[in-house]
Formats: sequence, structure tokens, C-alpha cells
Amino acid sequence: MSEPVTPAAKAERKLALLLCAPALLVMIAVAAWPIIHAVVLSLQRYDLRFPGEREFVGLGNYAAVLSNGFWWTAVGVTVVIIGVSVALELMLGLVLALMMHRSLVGRGVVRTVLLIPYGIVTVVAAYSWLFAWSADTGYLSRLFGPETAPLSEWGPSLVIIIIAEVWKAAPFVALLLMGGLALVPADMLQMAAMDGATRWQRFSWVTLPAMKPAIGVACVFSTLNAFRIFDTIFVLTRGANDTGSVAVLTYNNLFRGLNLGIASTMSVLIFLAAALIVLVLLKVLGVAAPGDEDRGR
Repeated sequence: MSEPVTPAAKAERKLALLLCAPALLVMIAVAAWPIIHAVVLSLQRYDLRFPGEREFVGLGNYAAVLSNGFWWTAVGVTVVIIGVSVALELMLGLVLALMMHRSLVGRGVVRTVLLIPYGIVTVVAAYSWLFAWSADTGYLSRLFGPETAPLSEWGPSLVIIIIAEVWKAAPFVALLLMGGLALVPADMLQMAAMDGATRWQRFSWVTLPAMKPAIGVACVFSTLNAFRIFDTIFVLTRGANDTGSVAVLTYNNLFRGLNLGIASTMSVLIFLAAALIVLVLLKVLGVAAPGDEDRGR
């Protein structure tokens, strides 16, 4: 049974709402209105090449997109990138976090060097990988022969895209996991060592469970980052050879096809999928804000 709210608590809540109102209005103007507008456009046949033929079609655009093979190919590519890159980012990020957390000599230098990829602009990083794998001129391409052109084939292109994405995003995951490592109780590790637990047992039984909230947050951010991947693919392959993600396909329909209705439909589907992914991950991983656990009891 909930306790009655006192007048002082009501006054504090009212003050909190008033203080949050300006930020809330800005968020509505910047985020909510574009989303609503995109939903409205997704219900219309709206091709900028034929503006006079604009009309309301209801869910017709959604049926057209969901029954199109190009959309599902892009979804498949996106799912592969998410599955592989998130797993690699979590493993590599954990290794980097342990290195930054436990380095005794030159800790500042080690952290700076390991975080350099995250500080590079995504487009610049993608172009560096493009030049490295360009046929006849790339230094990585030369290692496999002068006629090697991995970015012209589906499999090698996807591998390079994933490597570039992991190389760029793993340091950010390491930052999140390093914050989780700082929360691991040192006394519990010492007691486990006194009880005869090996390093691996202390890591798997003490460190990882204590890092669960940080791992959950890192998994959410990594998944969303991989889900919206655009820059890397656009620079490396332009979506050729069936390497385009859902974001690249939406871009092509909007800026190349000038089909505002279909592009808006795809953007709404991407938004709904991203929201569903976040809800599922938060539920499965048990990520919650401080105090939410007590509130739910």
C-alpha cells in the first residue's frame, strides 16, 4: 500500500516539473515533432518527382516496404553486423578496459593510445580503411596481392565493414566497462583469493556479476550504434554488392529515389525496431536506473 503524498512532496514534484519543462519543450520540438511528421509522411504516396500525385495511402507504404526483397536484404545485413560487431566490441572492450584499469606504468599514456580510434571522426576513420583496402594503392591490399579488391565482393566487404566498426566503437565500450570495473568491491576479490579462488574464478564469479549493469549499458549502446550504421558502409561500398544496411537503403530512397513516402516509412520502421531492441535488452539484461529496483519491490 503506497504512503500518502505530503504537501511538501507535491510542491517538490511541481517544482521539478517546472524546472524540466523548458528541456522537455526543446526535446518535443527537436525530436517528437520530426517523428510525428515522419509518421504522417509514411501514410502518403509522396514522390518528389511527381508532387502533383501526392495522396493518402494508409498502410500501403508499409506493405510495399515489408514485401520488398531489398528491405529484407538490408535487414539481414544489419542483423549480421549487429550480431558480430556487438560480440566483438564487448570482448575487445572488456580486454581494453582491463588493460586501462590494471596498467601500473604509464596509465595515462596507455588510456590515451587505446582511446585514439574513438576520437577519430567516423567518416575519416572509414576513409582510412577505404584507402588501406583500395586495389593497387592500399597497403593492406598489397599484402594479399596487387589485384586484390576485397571491397568489390560481398563477404570480404562485410568483414571489412565489421572490422572498421569494431575498431572505432570498441574504445567507447571499454570506457563504459572500465566504469563497471571501478565498482567491483576490492574486499570481495580479496576474500575470494583467501578462499583459494583462481584469477579466472574471481573474474567470473565476482568481477563479471558486479559489472552486469555496465555490461548491459554497453550492450545497449553497441547494439544501437551498430543498428544505425551508415557512415562506414557509405564510404566503403556505398551499399553495393548487397552490403547496404537499413539506414543506407533509406538514404538511397530519399536522396536518390526522391521517394519521401517510402523513405519516411523506412525511417519509422527503423525507429520502432530500435525502440523494441532497447526495451528487450533492458528487460533481458536487467539494466535499470539507480533506485528503480527498490521502487519495484
